[in-house]
Amino acid sequence: MFGIDFIQDLAVIFLAAGAAGWICQRLGLSAVAGYLIAGMLVGPRTLLWPLVANPDEIGALAQIGLVFLMFSIGLRLSVRRLRGLGGLLFLATGCTALMMFCLSRLLGAAMGWNGTESLFLAGMLMVSSSAVISKVLHDTGVTHERAGQLALGMTVLEDIVAVVMLALLNTVVELGEGMGRAASVGHTLAALGAFVALTGVIGLLLVPWLLRRLSLSASDELRTLVVAGLVFALALLARQAGFSLALGAFLLGVIVAETTHRAGVERAFEGMRDVFCALFFTAVGMQIDLHALGSEAGLIAGVAAFTLVARPLAAATGLSLVGARPHDALRAGLSVAPVGEFSFIIAQLGVGAGVVPEKFYPLAVGVSLLTTLAAPVLTRRAEKIAAAAGAQQPEWLRGWLQFYRRGLERASRRRRENRLWQLCRRRFVQIGVEILAVTGLLVFSEQIFAMVQPWLGRGRFFSYGPEVVFWAVLSLLLLAPLLAIWRNCSALALLYAQTATAGRPREAVLRPAIETGIKAIVAAGMVVWLASVLPLEGSGKWLLPAGVIAGVAALVVWRRKLIYWHSELEVELRDVLGSGQKKGTATSAPWLESSEEWDLTMADCQLADLTACAGRSIHELGLRVRFGCTVVGIERQGFAMALPPPETLLYPRDKVLIMGTPEQVAAGKKFLGAPTDSAAGGTFEDVHIETMKMPAWSAAAGRTLGELEAAKSFGVQVAGVRRGGVRILSPGAGERLQAGDDLLVLGAPKQLREFEAWLKAEPAGGGAAAN
Repeated sequence: MFGIDFIQDLAVIFLAAGAAGWICQRLGLSAVAGYLIAGMLVGPRTLLWPLVANPDEIGALAQIGLVFLMFSIGLRLSVRRLRGLGGLLFLATGCTALMMFCLSRLLGAAMGWNGTESLFLAGMLMVSSSAVISKVLHDTGVTHERAGQLALGMTVLEDIVAVVMLALLNTVVELGEGMGRAASVGHTLAALGAFVALTGVIGLLLVPWLLRRLSLSASDELRTLVVAGLVFALALLARQAGFSLALGAFLLGVIVAETTHRAGVERAFEGMRDVFCALFFTAVGMQIDLHALGSEAGLIAGVAAFTLVARPLAAATGLSLVGARPHDALRAGLSVAPVGEFSFIIAQLGVGAGVVPEKFYPLAVGVSLLTTLAAPVLTRRAEKIAAAAGAQQPEWLRGWLQFYRRGLERASRRRRENRLWQLCRRRFVQIGVEILAVTGLLVFSEQIFAMVQPWLGRGRFFSYGPEVVFWAVLSLLLLAPLLAIWRNCSALALLYAQTATAGRPREAVLRPAIETGIKAIVAAGMVVWLASVLPLEGSGKWLLPAGVIAGVAALVVWRRKLIYWHSELEVELRDVLGSGQKKGTATSAPWLESSEEWDLTMADCQLADLTACAGRSIHELGLRVRFGCTVVGIERQGFAMALPPPETLLYPRDKVLIMGTPEQVAAGKKFLGAPTDSAAGGTFEDVHIETMKMPAWSAAAGRTLGELEAAKSFGVQVAGVRRGGVRILSPGAGERLQAGDDLLVLGAPKQLREFEAWLKAEPAGGGAAAN
C-alpha cells in the first residue's frame, strides 16, 4: 500500500531518536546530540544496515522541522526583551561575532580552504547553541548569577546574528564566487532590514488583532491551525523575497512574542515543535557518513579545540569592551563555547547547494558534540579558571581596565543626563523604522504586485488599469510615512538649531538659517534615497505618474487625514509593544552582582505533571523550615509572580525560583521534583455523581457539613441533601445531617467508594440495624 514505507520510516526514526535522546539526557547531554546519533545509526550511510527506505522524503519533511524550530526560537525573543538586554550587550555580541568571523576566516585560510568554505566555517562557529547553553546554566545553578545572565543575553542576541548570517550565506549560494558577491552584501543587508521592518510593522498591526479575535470566537485547535498557516505563509514570503524559509518563521515568532497570546501559542505548538524538530535533527544526522566522520576526526578535533579557545576569548573581550568586569566576562565567555542548531542549518545550506564539500556535515556535528560535552566542565570550572586568570593579570592591565570601565560609566551617565539626546532618541528610532518600511515597500513592490495581479485581473478598467491602480494605492500608502519622516526631521532641525544658537549673538538670524540648511540637507538625502530604491523597470514605470497624481491629490485634500492616520498607526504600534506580557520577570532575575560573600544562589525548577507538591501552598511545603531555602518567584503559563505570598498554591508545570545556599537550593529542588505516590488528579471525565443513603448508625449523623469536612478528608463534595421528600440543593456548611438522609455526592470513583464505606461503616460493637 502506498505510504506504508514512509510510515515505517517515521516509526523507526521517532523510536530511535527517542531512545538516543533519552540516553543522552541520562548522561547529562542535550537531547539534540541523541537525535543526531540516531540519524547516523538508522540513515542510509550507517555502518550497519540502513533502516530508512526513503531518506529523501524524510529530508523534505524535515524542512517543516526547520520552520517550527525557527518559529520557537523567535517566540523566545521580543522587542521588549531585546530592549531590556541593553545596547551595550548588543555591542558586545556584535564585537564577539566580528572577532569570531575574522578568526574563523583566518583558520580556513590557514587550512587552504577557499573563500566560500572559510565563510561557511565562520558562519558555523559564530553562533552558540542557546538550547545547550540554557540547559547547562540551569543544571549548574548559575542561571541567575551575573555571569549566567550575561551568557544567556549573548546567546539570545546571537540568534539574531545567525539569522543575518543565514541571509548573507543564502546570497552567497545564489551568486557563488565572484565580484558580484562582495558587492551584494550591502544590498542584502539593506534588503534584509527593509523586509524585517515591513514585515514587523504589518505583522504587529494584523497578528495581534487576528489572535485577539480568534481567542474570543474560535477554539484552541482553530487558533493553532491559523497560526501554523501564518508560519508557513510568512516562510514562503521570505523565500520569495530571496531569503531563507527560516527568516519568515523566525519573524512570525518574534511578532507573536510581542502579544499577550504568546504563552498560549507556545503551549499549543510545544508538542508539534518537539516532534518536527527531532525529525529535523535526525535528518541532519542521516546525511553524515560515518566513514567520513572517522576520516575527518583530526579536522573535527582541531576545529573543536579552536572553538573552545576562540569563542570564550572573543566573548570575554567583547564583554570587557562594554564595561563588564573581566572576572564575569571570562566566566560568561566560557559558558557560551558550545555551538549547535544553527551550525547544522548553515552546513545543510552549503552542502545542499554544493558550494562546500560534504565533510562540512560531519564537521558541524562533530564540533557540536565535542563542545557540548565540554560545556558542563567549562561552566563548572569557570570560577576557578577566571580566578586563576585574574591572579595572573598584570597590574598595569588591571589598572587600565578599571580606568576604562570608569570612563564608560561616566560616558553612560552623561548620555543619560543629556536632555537633547533624550528628546531626539525616539524620533531617530521612528525615522529609522519608517525609512526601512518605505524601502521594503518599494524594493519588494514587484513581488507584491505579482501576488495581487490575479485579483486585479488583466486589462480591467482600461489598458494597464491594474498597474496604475496598484501603484496609485501604493503611493497613497507611502505618503503617510514619508510625510512623517519629513515632520520628524523638521522637528529635529528646529531642535538642533535652537540648541546650537542658544545664547549666541545674532541668534534670531542664525536659528532660521541653520534650520533651513538642515532641512535642505534632509530633502536632498530623501531625494537620493528614493531615487536609489524606486522601481523603474517593469510595472514600476507606472509608479512615478501614479505617485505624482496620488501625491498631489492626497496632499491637497487629505493632508490632515494622513497626519491623523499616521498618528493612529504609531499609537497602535506602541499599544501592541506595550501590552505584551512580561515573560518570566520572576524567574529570569535581573543581572545580579556577585553575591559570593553571602554564599547565596538562585535556581529554578519546573514542577512535573505528577509532582507530589501539586495543589499545596508554599506554607504547607515548608521549604524554609525543612531546608532553609525560600520561594522568591513563580512563572505560570507565561505569567510571573515575584515574591509570592505563603498561601500561593503550586501546580504542575509551574516554574519555581528558589533562593538559598547551594546545598539548600539543591535539597529544595530535589523535594519539589519528587513524584506523587497516589493516583489522585485526573480529568473532568473522572468526576461522577452518586446518591448515597445515610444509615441510622452512620458516623455522619448529627454532624454539620462544616464539621464533616468531606472535601478535605475524602476529596468529595456533598451537592445536595434529600430529607422527607424535600431537596436541599447546594447546602451550606451549617446544614446538619440526619439518619435516613439521601446525599448527592460528587467525586472521583475511588474517593466516592472511600466516602461511602466510611458513611455506612457499622460501629465497632456491631448490632446495627440493616439499612
